[in-house]
Amino acid sequence: MLERLRAQLRRRLRRVQRTALPIAQAGLAAGGSWLVATDLVGHAQPFFAPAAAVTCIGVALGQKLRRVIELVVGVSVGVGVGDVLISRIGAGTWQIMLVVMLAMAAAVFLDGGAVIALQSGTSAVLIATLAPPTTTGGFDRMIDALIGGAMGLIAIALFPPNPLNLAHRHGRVVLGELAGVLRAIGGAVLEHDTVAAAAALSRARASQKVIDEFKTALVTSAEVATIAPLRWRNRGELDRYRAASGPVDLAVRNTRVLARRALAVLRDGEQVPAKLPAVLDGLGSAVDALRDELARGVDPVRTRALLRTSAAEMDSLLAVDDFSVRVMVAQLRSIVVDLLVAAGVTRSDALSALPRSSVKFGTDHSSTRSLGMAL
Repeated sequence: MLERLRAQLRRRLRRVQRTALPIAQAGLAAGGSWLVATDLVGHAQPFFAPAAAVTCIGVALGQKLRRVIELVVGVSVGVGVGDVLISRIGAGTWQIMLVVMLAMAAAVFLDGGAVIALQSGTSAVLIATLAPPTTTGGFDRMIDALIGGAMGLIAIALFPPNPLNLAHRHGRVVLGELAGVLRAIGGAVLEHDTVAAAAALSRARASQKVIDEFKTALVTSAEVATIAPLRWRNRGELDRYRAASGPVDLAVRNTRVLARRALAVLRDGEQVPAKLPAVLDGLGSAVDALRDELARGVDPVRTRALLRTSAAEMDSLLAVDDFSVRVMVAQLRSIVVDLLVAAGVTRSDALSALPRSSVKFGTDHSSTRSLGMAL
């Protein structure tokens, strides 16, 4: 019991440690926005300045910069429209309806994003109910909200997180899943285990979520490296991740088709080439190497060498007659091409690394994907 409590305490402390930077950013942005709004602009009670600053920092965690700006503008528009109208028509049921509709319409007129319209409507409700206009009225609180948002963005720019940490974390997950699925398919084929093959297929199908999260993380990392001068030096390493993300996505999709055909092969009792499990294991090792070399920020030389070895070993897999096995070989060839491109090889050079095949769709990358979708 005591050991469980200690483990839980350690987990909670690590969680606090991971969020220490955004917490500090929120505190600095809130205090800075209050200082600017009171001492520089001269507002007596600029409640919306620190509130918008903290909200901006909170949304910035893992979100696109555009969404952060949408939130700031939405809050400002909602506060401005609410302040002006409620100060003139009063508060009540029909006034709330009118203010919310006008605030959201104004936000949509400025930008079509969903966040800006929702935040504008929510802020207008706040003005109409909990924080009705003061005697000053006008656009003071709209200015406060803009100050808070600007200070939030400044805090992110001056005290940015390391964008590479986000890229490394999601890259490890994606490539770890890809390597795991390839090895799981190899193990299922080796043991002629349809249950294991079905589990590998389920795992492959679930991998799209981590791919999408990886791409979102790279967008967020690139934005941090763009707006934060302290992180400009990280842009080169991020470019490698961004260049690899598309081909890795294709490799994951092709692996999904590979898993589906492997299950079909085992269910239909087709003869599997004896070397196929070893080739799949070798591809898993190449994916591991790509993960490690991207994380170290080095040229993925070892990855390319392992992939070329796997490509050469496919020569013995080409003399197959069963349809599903031929599709598996075609998918393997496409996966090798995808991973070589992710490792910095041009597509034409990646295709030339493959042994010649009489299977027409085996060397045509786009038609292989089309075939996989049809299957």
